[in-house]
Amino acid sequence: MKISRIAVPSLLVAAATAVFAAGVGYDNTPQIPGQKWKVHDKARPNPPVITPGATFSHLAPAPSDAKVLFDGKNLDAWKSGNKEAKWKVENGYFEVVKGGGDIETKEKFADFQLHIEWASPTPPKGDSQGRGNSGVFLHGLYEVQVLDVYKNKTYADGQAGGLYGQWAPLVEASVKPGEWNSYDIIFEGPRFDDAGTVTRKASVTVIHNGAVLHHRQEFTGPSGHQNVPKYVKYDSTGPIRLQDHGDPVRFRNIWIRPIGTYDRPE
Repeated sequence: MKISRIAVPSLLVAAATAVFAAGVGYDNTPQIPGQKWKVHDKARPNPPVITPGATFSHLAPAPSDAKVLFDGKNLDAWKSGNKEAKWKVENGYFEVVKGGGDIETKEKFADFQLHIEWASPTPPKGDSQGRGNSGVFLHGLYEVQVLDVYKNKTYADGQAGGLYGQWAPLVEASVKPGEWNSYDIIFEGPRFDDAGTVTRKASVTVIHNGAVLHHRQEFTGPSGHQNVPKYVKYDSTGPIRLQDHGDPVRFRNIWIRPIGTYDRPE
């Protein structure tokens, strides 16, 4: 989608580099609907940093009814456009290959629970959005940001775990570069009426290393860079997409479970 920041990553990285010389963030972007902040507002306060507890579990087996999207061996469940996914697979994880393009699941999903683990490169290189940058796109449209923010300041709605360009996380719960982070994401897609009007916005709950970052928070629309894209009617299903932003971010232990409905009496 052209309005997404991932469609032209090289241009966006260059643009971001230019603006960061004047500060971390922007002051010439549109207003975020329902908020007092502009998109990537450099005046927006960053969330407090916390140290994750020891209660979250990495590499735990997937539930019996989950679909495993990556088992540490291959990218058979993924594609890059109409081609095979070409990211590097080794030692139980896969890694972004610069220039390899975004990858997405071959299968589309409606509402779901997603578990995914990621690690930023070590030693770290770059700063702000140019350091350990990737993203998890739900339905291929709504981004939960992946970023190395360890001693690395960036604009608040671009923090790790942020709903990119819309909502900063409640807290920042990242671990050091090279260590593994976990995201547990519960996503409910949008609904539309016959005329294409949104009757239910997409919403998400994100738990990062055991800490709640968002709870059933609504997306104002698909994710964009320096803009606020609007909802356009679709069938309310889509792939999980991972971003090639040029940094060798690693991923492992990815599984997904569809969310059904409660039993209802006839």
